[in-house]
Amino acid sequence: MKKHEMTAIAEAMEEELIALRRRLHACPELDFALEGTVRIVEERLSALRIPWRRVAGTGVAGLMKGKPGAGAVLLRADMDALPLREEADVPWRSKNEGAMHACGHDVHTASLLGAAALLHKTGKQLPCDVLLVFQPAEETSGGALPMISDGLLEGTDVRAAFALHCDPSLPAGKVGVHGGAFRAASDMFDCVVRGRGTHGAEPHRGDDVIAIACRTVDALHQLVGRAVDPAEPAVISIGSFHSGTARNILPERAEFSGILRTIDPETRVSLRAKIRRTVMNIPDVLGAVGEVRFTEGYPALINDPEMAGLVGGAVSDLLGPDGLVRLTKSSMGVDDFSYFAERAPGCYFMLGTGHGDGREEAPLHSPRFCPDERAIVLGAALLTECALRAGEGHQK
Repeated sequence: MKKHEMTAIAEAMEEELIALRRRLHACPELDFALEGTVRIVEERLSALRIPWRRVAGTGVAGLMKGKPGAGAVLLRADMDALPLREEADVPWRSKNEGAMHACGHDVHTASLLGAAALLHKTGKQLPCDVLLVFQPAEETSGGALPMISDGLLEGTDVRAAFALHCDPSLPAGKVGVHGGAFRAASDMFDCVVRGRGTHGAEPHRGDDVIAIACRTVDALHQLVGRAVDPAEPAVISIGSFHSGTARNILPERAEFSGILRTIDPETRVSLRAKIRRTVMNIPDVLGAVGEVRFTEGYPALINDPEMAGLVGGAVSDLLGPDGLVRLTKSSMGVDDFSYFAERAPGCYFMLGTGHGDGREEAPLHSPRFCPDERAIVLGAALLTECALRAGEGHQK
């Protein structure tokens, strides 16, 4: 199928894909509780006669068979929404109070379903198998690893993997591509400072755990600036702090939680150790007890340079050279597509969803996020082109 034919077929599907995205947008669901969303996905795959199966509860894997012995290309879309009350004033706004597709996963899902339809419409044998992965829980505990652990990749020789993500900072019709380290690794940590409680009028009789915890947080905020090479990306953020019940009581316990984001594996290990020592030693010196518990998050997402080149070539052919934006900086955001990129050469790229008309674009995770839906057609065409090129071994 020629590139202009691919684009023409995708554009002919625009109204259908926008309607599909709006249907998904109106019924956002969280984490692994995606039964309504999954039913839509399964309905569309069944209509295309693409065999599918459930993986890890509410994950869906569809397999399109291609040339025997040529391996497979994995295409992923995440399906879950965010716990937000939507403020965008559109007819298809969320009907589920307290949940919203504020990160564009409805666009991702519609784009991948569109790619499945385009691959089906080729009418020819695919150059390889195509594994369509509709993933839960990207925003929370992560659905990629549970799907892999539940046998997603068993019996499938995945040789390349691709995923797109909405980017409102780029206008629709632009695609951002970056080779190498592109998304951070993450580690969550929960901390407790314990000491003797006392009357607020007699602080000398207890341990002021709020003050001690504040000193500890302040020290953590200084770690990156003084313990990490200034040219090395790293972020420590404290997002919650809780203590006390009344203004005249010095409590026995203060709790705070945060997240560490790093790109370099050695920096990740080093900062985890320094966070642990800081949380334990500062309270100890001041007469209290500090405890920290880490929860390991996603690994860093590393785009394979050859696969990034393949995506860049596809973008240039579909949109012309002006459609390709070569991104030069890593983001400190995270995405568990990194688990797929660890198992096969992959590329995670940014699909422009900005309107390009001068309006103020609401960012991702905003209750006012409202993407330009024209991007869905390009997302579908580009995922299709990536699968075909990777299957044929084309790289630019």
